[in-house]
Amino acid sequence: MTFIRLAACLSAATLAFAAPAYAQNSEGNSVTSPTSPPTAEKRDYSYTHHGITISDPYHWLKDQSYPTIDDEDVLDHLKAENAWFETRMAPQQALVDELYEEMKARVKEDDSTVPQRRGEWLYWSEFEEGKEYRKHYRKPVSGGDPVLILDENGMAEGHDYFRLGAFSISQDGRYLAYSTDTNGSERYTARIKDLETGELLADEIPGIRTNLTWVANDKALVYGEANENWRTLNAKVHYLGTPASEDIEIYTEADESFGVGTGLSAQEDWLIIGTGDNETSEVRLVRADDPTGEQILISPRIKGREYDVDVRDGTLYIHTNDDHVNFRLATASLDNPGDWTTLIAGSDEFYLDGFELFKDFYVTEGRLRGLDQIQLRSYADPNLVKPVAFTEASFSTGLSNNPEYDQDRLRLSYASMVTPDSVYDYHVATGELELLKQQEIPSGYDANLYEVERIEIAARDGTMIPVSIVSRKDREQGGPLHLYAYGAYGFAYPPSFSTTRLSLVDRGYAFAIAHIRGGDDLGRNWYLQGKLNERTNTFNDFVDVAKGLIAKGYTKQGKISASGGSAGGELMGVVVNTNPELWGAVVAHVPFVDVLSTMLDKDLPLTPGEWPEWGNPIESKQAFAYILSYSPYDQVVAQDYPPLLVTAGLNDPRVTYWEPAKWVAKLRELKTDDNELLLKTNMGAGHGGKSGRFASIYEVAEEYAFILWQMGEAD
Repeated sequence: MTFIRLAACLSAATLAFAAPAYAQNSEGNSVTSPTSPPTAEKRDYSYTHHGITISDPYHWLKDQSYPTIDDEDVLDHLKAENAWFETRMAPQQALVDELYEEMKARVKEDDSTVPQRRGEWLYWSEFEEGKEYRKHYRKPVSGGDPVLILDENGMAEGHDYFRLGAFSISQDGRYLAYSTDTNGSERYTARIKDLETGELLADEIPGIRTNLTWVANDKALVYGEANENWRTLNAKVHYLGTPASEDIEIYTEADESFGVGTGLSAQEDWLIIGTGDNETSEVRLVRADDPTGEQILISPRIKGREYDVDVRDGTLYIHTNDDHVNFRLATASLDNPGDWTTLIAGSDEFYLDGFELFKDFYVTEGRLRGLDQIQLRSYADPNLVKPVAFTEASFSTGLSNNPEYDQDRLRLSYASMVTPDSVYDYHVATGELELLKQQEIPSGYDANLYEVERIEIAARDGTMIPVSIVSRKDREQGGPLHLYAYGAYGFAYPPSFSTTRLSLVDRGYAFAIAHIRGGDDLGRNWYLQGKLNERTNTFNDFVDVAKGLIAKGYTKQGKISASGGSAGGELMGVVVNTNPELWGAVVAHVPFVDVLSTMLDKDLPLTPGEWPEWGNPIESKQAFAYILSYSPYDQVVAQDYPPLLVTAGLNDPRVTYWEPAKWVAKLRELKTDDNELLLKTNMGAGHGGKSGRFASIYEVAEEYAFILWQMGEAD
């Protein structure tokens, strides 16, 4: 339920197709190219906790009026870093352009999603050639012409940044509620469109952070708003035609570390109000046709217990970790919602990470030996299980968009590191998998040129770490290798397909994903072994995988490039401190590197909800000391560091811009080498960088150009 540092990390360098002019600064004004990197001023600042005093001379890079960022010294420094980035990358412009054109040529520009039914309509979206954003359409199931219901391109005009958030069709199909963000701050504004008339209603709800849930027979919406610290601590009802100032708060969360979210039950008759942090949750139900009515508390929160709920024909289905770390599925009655009876017991082998209810069957999703599983199950016979079978040794799959309760076929997504993104319908009665669409690569793609391996490498404590590797079959043994990982919040980074990745692989790289602890790739314990007081397992796993790949002959020391974003950027910060000799180049996207200072600042957007993940150094001396022992910014020392490219977003509420800025400033002060150190701050974007599909590709091209340049692979 909380707002975590889960990174898309597909940020962008520029909008449109053309490359930016490196003789311009971030505001587009001509400047003189700098001849040396910027040096941040050191200003006296320190803080003391638990008798330990920490000096932080770059604390001033945090604008003290945040979230307003108007300190000219801060802005001037970030602009100077951007100018240095532009100057140093300028000689690589031809390579950036080459990579960008390669990547763009793999994108089907006039692409569309597979239509899916909801009620009496089929819905889908399309990209037009050359456009950055989608157009959304529908047409009657009974036949008729497509109707454009939303054009993101028109909405994005005049904005350097645009992101569509919620997209919610009313149950009767008449209204579309949606939300947009035009600066990357993740404070969305909601609007409502009448799809019968095409008119936009006067209703406007600013500052929301969540989805938009239709209730009260399509006369109202439930949402959560962002408070001044970006936290969502409530659920409110907005009735159509009334001002947002009159919206009714139906739930208020007292614990500022929790976050609130809402949704509908499978039969859309109950509004589900959930609240929780990274380890504890609590759920309430209220009739969807009477959202301000009496609420049913399923079970009071118990620290460390997670559960989520759905309802079918008056029976509650509860997915919980109360008696097994890998979760069980239980049932209960609405009359006695806290009395849970096991339907599917927790398993050491099968990690049950979710379920979905349909009219005649239900589906469980999870992982078995680290591989995604989709299982159809019978309400009448809990022992009857029909797994959806796939044949590749490593893949990523899951339920896709299935908006109707009465389904005779299931929409699934599927990909592997060599199989492009695929959309299937699974026919429930026959078990047939019908391929509806596979990602088209206009410039050509031959899967037979590539091979995928899934190996295991022993970490220093003997734990075997899975690694997924894709390479060309004709790759030279011991050649360059790119290593990627995330390793936090129980997010299992999938072994899926990437068209941009081919630009490295086709140049002789192997691309490896390390499924390190901190994710839940091998079950919930895998996640628990990489959080709180076991956080350093995550970093050790990544280093040990790199060393193991060298020992097995996949590559050589210094021929490994590495990247990660957000919490994965923290990983990059740690491993360049502990093992700088391993890496030929490192890219850290919006890196969470000032861990100790952030966890000490309870007024930052995420901090209270993050304490169950990292520890609370305010209350615990042990947590303070442990975080200090690995926090990348605090552990920078006078030594050689590998070449580094670091990115940031000025409006990022998840990893605030000053974390990478402070880290780079300290690295410039202390590092003893002449290797490249570049910081690029997107001045009008947030955690995911600039928006738009081609804009995001451009920044990947910049990243890969930096890697190839520093690894000596550029022409």
